[in-house]
Amino acid sequence: MDLDAKKTAMGGDKMDLDAKKTAIIFKAFCDENRIKILQLLKTGEKCACMLLEEINVTQPTLSHHMKILCDSGVVKGRKEGKWTHYSISPEGAAYAMNCLQALTKIEIQDNELSCCGK
Repeated sequence: MDLDAKKTAMGGDKMDLDAKKTAIIFKAFCDENRIKILQLLKTGEKCACMLLEEINVTQPTLSHHMKILCDSGVVKGRKEGKWTHYSISPEGAAYAMNCLQALTKIEIQDNELSCCGK
């Protein structure tokens, strides 16, 4: 994450959203199994073998989900032997929260008229 993104994630200046990055982040939240994985990771780092047992998917399916979660920046992985251990990235989670806030913040501009000219 670059300095500007970190500043924004920590509540700094107005956020200029990169539509592609934002779509990748929210893609991570658009699957029931990925939500289950995030719920498991809330309590701390988990080995892929534990995630496999808990969400009852095949190893290739878990790898697919973990790639999407890691690509979003919300989850990070670290290799240890033949297994990867995953955890929630505090910086990635903060950035995702700020994206949601930036997307849903209502900004009223006095000089804008509605489409009906009112």
